Amino acid sequence: MGIKERQERDRAAVRHAILGAARELFVTEGYRNVSMRKIADRIEYSPAAIYGYFSSKDGIFFALAEEGFRELAKFGMEAAEHSLDPFKRLRAGLWAFYEFSKVHPEYFELMFTDRSVPSLSQDFQRFEFFQETTAAAEADIRACIERGQFSRQLDPAAALHVLWVGMLGAATIGLAQRLAPGEDADALARDVLDTILAGFTTNNITSTFVASECAFHVQTADAAPHDAGDGSHGDRPGRPAHTHRTSVIHDS
Repeated sequence: MGIKERQERDRAAVRHAILGAARELFVTEGYRNVSMRKIADRIEYSPAAIYGYFSSKDGIFFALAEEGFRELAKFGMEAAEHSLDPFKRLRAGLWAFYEFSKVHPEYFELMFTDRSVPSLSQDFQRFEFFQETTAAAEADIRACIERGQFSRQLDPAAALHVLWVGMLGAATIGLAQRLAPGEDADALARDVLDTILAGFTTNNITSTFVASECAFHVQTADAAPHDAGDGSHGDRPGRPAHTHRTSVIHDS
């Protein structure tokens, strides 16, 4: 191994240590109560050394959030890639979201439930990759509507939000251990998911929620008007071209 490769390896190891220490401190002590000095102390580095990797505590958070969303996207892709049926893909992807909360509870808390962390909209372009995940789920909902499995009155973007909020609630209840002794969090999450999906089949469904334009696409639509809408989603089948209007990572 050459000098350059060794330096890159050492730098990557330190960066990994910084993120690991920060993730633990953010969750256990609260984002507001953690300083760059406290993170440096945890890994026995000087604060000045930490600033050589991240310019601010917010920068560390956004790096952690990106790691988390990449892992979540991987969970969803691996869960859904074995099925050609849009309904089964949709359900598998949503269940993967719930499983992610159990496997990576620290990431999940920082990404979805901690109100003290910076708004993701401050660095929304960093999460462009995750729009493919939400677009795929919305396309599956649209395919279910076209097949007659879901009501034609259903708006795919709003429906995705409803599904996401349902699974977010189930995951949060489980992580917070708010169920009574003997109550099964997995069973509750499964019932939430299946009940919502069953509700989408009724023809008298009404929706008052309107999904907003995805923040990333609003910001970049003028910059790259010819790069979207080709209906391509890699090797995954059944993805019709459409306008993506929603993102479950949008916040205000």
